[in-house]
Amino acid sequence: MMNYGIMNMASIPNIHRYSFVVAMGYLTLCHISRIYIFHYGILTTDFSGPLMIITQKITTLACQLHDGIGRQAEELTAEQNRLAVKTRPSLLEYLSYLLNFMSIIAGPCSNYKDYIAFIEGRHVHMKLLEVNWKQKGYDRLPDPSPTGAVMYKLCITLVSLILFLTLTKNFPMAYIIDNEFLDKTPFLSRLGYLYVVTQAAKPKYYFAWTLADAVNNAAGYGFSGVDERGTFRWDLLSNLNIWKIETATSFKMYIENWNIQTAAWLKRVCYDRAPWYPTALTFILSALWHGIYPGYYFTFLTGILITLAARAIRNNCRHYFLSSVPLKIAYDVVTWVVTQLAVCYTVAPFVMLAVEPTIKFYKSMYFHMHILSILVLLVLPIRPQARSIRKPQNQATQNSVKSKDK
Repeated sequence: MMNYGIMNMASIPNIHRYSFVVAMGYLTLCHISRIYIFHYGILTTDFSGPLMIITQKITTLACQLHDGIGRQAEELTAEQNRLAVKTRPSLLEYLSYLLNFMSIIAGPCSNYKDYIAFIEGRHVHMKLLEVNWKQKGYDRLPDPSPTGAVMYKLCITLVSLILFLTLTKNFPMAYIIDNEFLDKTPFLSRLGYLYVVTQAAKPKYYFAWTLADAVNNAAGYGFSGVDERGTFRWDLLSNLNIWKIETATSFKMYIENWNIQTAAWLKRVCYDRAPWYPTALTFILSALWHGIYPGYYFTFLTGILITLAARAIRNNCRHYFLSSVPLKIAYDVVTWVVTQLAVCYTVAPFVMLAVEPTIKFYKSMYFHMHILSILVLLVLPIRPQARSIRKPQNQATQNSVKSKDK
């Protein structure tokens, strides 16, 4: 309700800033109180999960309202223009968007315009109009059904639940820092076990996020259009792509397909708007959003280092391996192994939460990913990241004209 007051009374140029500070500040206070309530335990009754989703929605709406009312269309990127909200929501629309039953527990966060289109019955029709159906031989718009998508996703949740009940509890992350395990197990075996326990921790997330996606689809929400094969897609709100996660050959590819809607939120409210160091600020915001457990900060600060190192390697080395198929396959195999192990190394503190087990874990791993990442950044030249997407459309055009004139 405080944020609804801000959206109606604050000055438009600052509406997104005030909303961000209040929403994130309130969430952080609740995260602090959670420490005293649960002590490092994460229980099923934990209230912070729904609050984290609501915080995403509040800040998303505030930024899109700022884009729609406080900025000119030519100042926005194509995506910002498409999602800009041009009128303040009524109290009913605002509360419906934040508290609707489909996403209140586990999300995902959706865009306000997409949600309102769904509530008003325009969601599917709006996406269908993007396709020339007469060219495809249709006399009228088809009526896509979510049944197939829902059944497929429910099958994934069932498999994930079975894996959670059988694997997750038999391969606890805590065993990776057990003294007896560390004394008797060589380094490469520890790396292999780290991969196994990280894989065992995933089904819990696969279950929750896929079920949340299926719930939205069952209600008729989440239609994203038609692919090149003419198949109806129901992945507008999908939070993960399991195949791309398990076959990722870069740290960036892994992150982009894990918790997709949160990554999109981070991009829209932070990365695209950060005046400097967008990568670092985005990782820090992600850590702050997750909570105040030290393990989160170890994970995301390590993530910054590995992301920059992986980007430097890809920019400087990848093109040498594209000249032949065998070289490309070898490159993909090596980068897959390194990516999977780098992710395992990075996310272990996220599960451990506390400082002491995290330091013990990194010592047992000889801080090898930190050291390798620093060496890469010292040795390889860092090419500036192309960020034209963040420029206003007219400015990008003017810059390209100027560069041609020069």
